[in-house]
Amino acid sequence: MKLVPALLLLVAAAAAAAQPAPLPRIETSNGRHALIVDGRPFLMLGAQVNNSSNYPAMLPLVWPTIAALHANTVEVPIAWEQIEPVEGRFDFSFLDTLLRQAREHDVRLVLLWFGTWKNTGPNYAPEWVKTDTRRFPRMRTREGRTHYALSPHGRATLEADRNAFVQLMTHLRDADPQRTTIMVQVENETGSYRSPRDFSPEAQRLFDGPVPPALARLRRPGTWSQVFGLRADQAFNAWYIARYVDEIAAAGRAVLDLPMYCNAALSDAFTENGAENGASGGPNWNVIDVWKAAAPHIDLVAPDIYNRDPAAYFAYLDHYRRPDNALMVPETGNAAEYARFFWPALGRGAIGFSPFGMDATGYSNYPLGAERLDPDTIAAFAAPFRLFAPIARDWARLAFGHPAWGFAKGADGADQSSTLGRWRVTAQYGLWSFGERDWTWLPTRPNPNASRPAGGGVVLQLGPDEFLVAGSDVRIRFALAEAQADNMQWLSVEEGTFVDGAWQMRRRWNGDQSDYGLNFSAEPVLLRVRLGTYR
Repeated sequence: MKLVPALLLLVAAAAAAAQPAPLPRIETSNGRHALIVDGRPFLMLGAQVNNSSNYPAMLPLVWPTIAALHANTVEVPIAWEQIEPVEGRFDFSFLDTLLRQAREHDVRLVLLWFGTWKNTGPNYAPEWVKTDTRRFPRMRTREGRTHYALSPHGRATLEADRNAFVQLMTHLRDADPQRTTIMVQVENETGSYRSPRDFSPEAQRLFDGPVPPALARLRRPGTWSQVFGLRADQAFNAWYIARYVDEIAAAGRAVLDLPMYCNAALSDAFTENGAENGASGGPNWNVIDVWKAAAPHIDLVAPDIYNRDPAAYFAYLDHYRRPDNALMVPETGNAAEYARFFWPALGRGAIGFSPFGMDATGYSNYPLGAERLDPDTIAAFAAPFRLFAPIARDWARLAFGHPAWGFAKGADGADQSSTLGRWRVTAQYGLWSFGERDWTWLPTRPNPNASRPAGGGVVLQLGPDEFLVAGSDVRIRFALAEAQADNMQWLSVEEGTFVDGAWQMRRRWNGDQSDYGLNFSAEPVLLRVRLGTYR
């Protein structure tokens, strides 16, 4: 009789183990967003492999770099031509290998579906699609010539892509009950270069007609030219590409309801002029509203940022940080100077940040990224990831409920400031940890960081006078935002981390460590700061 309860416990445990893990999702509250994985907020410390690293023979060259980065998520392409080389015959052997090895290396996956579009082109579509232009039509230019991009008005193309994507999601549903895969990118950098839209007879008929009701409600009724003026071609292409992508995403989510997003090849950060000459029709920042109306099954649109100018980088982050759009940087350059942009992304509530090309296959996309992925370059990204890897869920949970400010060294190295509650926070660069800029009485050589594109940090406000602070190669100061008789003082500055969700102090910063602001070296640390006043 005593064995029965034990047997019942074993049966219950086996049944629980057989149950799929909860589905990841994007949650939104008060204009902030969180990626929920295993029922709890999750910060994606990501790394995207090179495009052609999506084969079993390449994976041994991936995992050592991922480990060196301290990444918790890997973004890997799954190509249409790879899973359906012959129409109707599917091969998921790479996906099965990828899932198994990702679990062995204790990382999550984001799958990148390279279908109709990859960097606007059909290079990752199967040969039976690329070679049959009657069944799978290309766009037509204004002059009537055949364009390289597949047309978003090709119904047969959509149905073939959708079928392959559904097969992928069906296999993933059955092969991944653990939810190793936490998100899916639907297509890659959609849109078209060298032509703002399809000018085929069918596309022109649609363009000359009224905008769809959803856009008429968003803007006003009328033809595309009447409603969007000079941006009509771009908006038209964006609508029909987004509708195409949404139909694929909806079919996939009906099988396995994972979060899905689309990434954008970006135009100029500061002006719409010429946006239609970039990747016209993709989810560029100036047509996010069009994409939101056209693609309700896409959780978010995200910027692929390969601009080294800090002002442009900050502008892109601000364009995509919206109450209706979770900020995520699914691709950014892997040159060391891009590592500092992790901090402003984090301070704007990003749910994930992923440098591109993070493997040892030897490919370089310089000048977009690094000339060579050497140890120093990897170390630049690994430093903040190493700090946040053990506390990724703690940070995501706290960031979901509290305001923050993130910053990185600008082109001129000037001070940067922002206000959180009654406190003004200032970031300074190129300083030694001890002393002040105006100390002319003591001979001092320039700090090596004064001329380097490095440095940044983030400040998360836990309460009126309490903050979490992290950074690298930066000095951070606090002061009262408004002049008054009171003076600021540190009540406590604790260096530490979170263990099982609770703060654990390692040491207190006092004296030299806080007399000249909070000074962070190349190796980031996390501080819990409490401020007070006196008079």
